[in-house]
Amino acid sequence: MPYTVAAGRRLEYEWIEGRAERPALVFLHEGLGSLRQWRDFPARAAVETGCPALVYSRYGYGDSDVLEEPRVPLTYMHDEAKRALPELLAGLGIARPVLVGHSDGASIALIHAGAGHPVRGLALMAPHVFVEDISIESIRRARGDFETTDLPERLAKYHRDPAKTFHLWNDAWLDPEFRQWNIEEYLPRISCPVLAIQGEDDEYGTLAQVRAVAAQVAGRCEVLTLAQCGHRVHIDQPGRALAAISRFVDELRR
Repeated sequence: MPYTVAAGRRLEYEWIEGRAERPALVFLHEGLGSLRQWRDFPARAAVETGCPALVYSRYGYGDSDVLEEPRVPLTYMHDEAKRALPELLAGLGIARPVLVGHSDGASIALIHAGAGHPVRGLALMAPHVFVEDISIESIRRARGDFETTDLPERLAKYHRDPAKTFHLWNDAWLDPEFRQWNIEEYLPRISCPVLAIQGEDDEYGTLAQVRAVAAQVAGRCEVLTLAQCGHRVHIDQPGRALAAISRFVDELRR
């Protein structure tokens, strides 16, 4: 697996070839995700759309550099969106991509676009724009699972230091100050097309998240809700998610 450097950290990435005239898809994983946890979804999306695709693990995830700080800042998604992601794209020569984000990755995509960085479109799965009780309750349960089940061993298949990776995400969301986290201020600054996909059975967020995105972005926004689908849209309903993303990318040319 090749590596690159962004914001002073070594990051693992994979580049999937596609047609040169098509925009690059850049995949931004969830709070406990990594390059490999996307499974074959990015490769299938590249085939469906004809687009090249970049998949990478953020700092602290996968085989990228292990988190050095004793505690991640509560601004970690802002830091990724405004510094690390722009440096990564510039270093790899990617201009105006379509950002495909899941959960935390979808929030990072919104902040990145809302901060004025050029993107062709946003395909968002289970985005968070504010904190809900359902999110905190599920994240608190995840901490119990980490302490009492084989979750650390399962995460160790994908992350160099599963404990640090878990607490990077879990400690931030369970910090009382994180209750005030809200990125709605970025939404009116987003003029590119947006596709927002939400599972009806998402245990980490409600339809209020995608409705807020649709109501506040400046550009056009399509909301797709999926029945029999939880938080991991690309795992629970990959076919429907791929079809929606492929259609969305095709419409960007019109």
